[in-house]
Amino acid sequence: MEHEEEYMAVQNELKKKIILTDSFEISELKTVAGVDLAYWKEGESECAVCCIVVIDMETHEVLEKKHYSGKIEVPYIPDFLAFRELPLVLKTAEMLEIKPDIYIFDGNGYLHPRHMGIATHASFYLNKPTIGIAKTYFRVDKKTDYTDPENEAGSYTDIVIDGEVYGRVLRTHKNVKPVFVSVGNNISIDTACELAMDLTAKESHIPIPTRIADLETHIEREAATKK
Repeated sequence: MEHEEEYMAVQNELKKKIILTDSFEISELKTVAGVDLAYWKEGESECAVCCIVVIDMETHEVLEKKHYSGKIEVPYIPDFLAFRELPLVLKTAEMLEIKPDIYIFDGNGYLHPRHMGIATHASFYLNKPTIGIAKTYFRVDKKTDYTDPENEAGSYTDIVIDGEVYGRVLRTHKNVKPVFVSVGNNISIDTACELAMDLTAKESHIPIPTRIADLETHIEREAATKK
């Protein structure tokens, strides 16, 4: 397929630079951003909006919201989603007046065939630690499934492929569906899960930053499609 070899070469080069340990102390984190995108069709064109929401790490107060929409120029190719979404993510991030200490993506990072989901790929351009937290499971290979964690808040099971931990299935509340946490970059899986728990409120099973970003994408998509 056109561009597939080029994209794979980029991913393989970047994955050599992934750091699976913390580049910070949690106490140093003051602001966190949630990132999400939503898609729609305009005639034959595919469009999307990226929303980034920055919140205060301690109070969870929303400090800033920004969005940017445009046409998607890259066709959908399995395992290369970042190439479609990254231009909009970077345009939106450039608009932020507050530069967040860490980004959380509604999507995957290390949980990817070449460990290059959007959370990981974007980290090399945002130059900040990143986490991927997905609501649905991305099956990296056909033989690998996951085991549900115990029905208690904070319980988890690891997603292990060929002896390597690709991600973690985390239950943020009792009696709710788990989320799928993977390292983006410059963070450990343990810290990623700790932050996921700290940033998840009672009203949802996903962290506050990506929950608000998700709600914002629906608002902005509806506004864009009514123009």
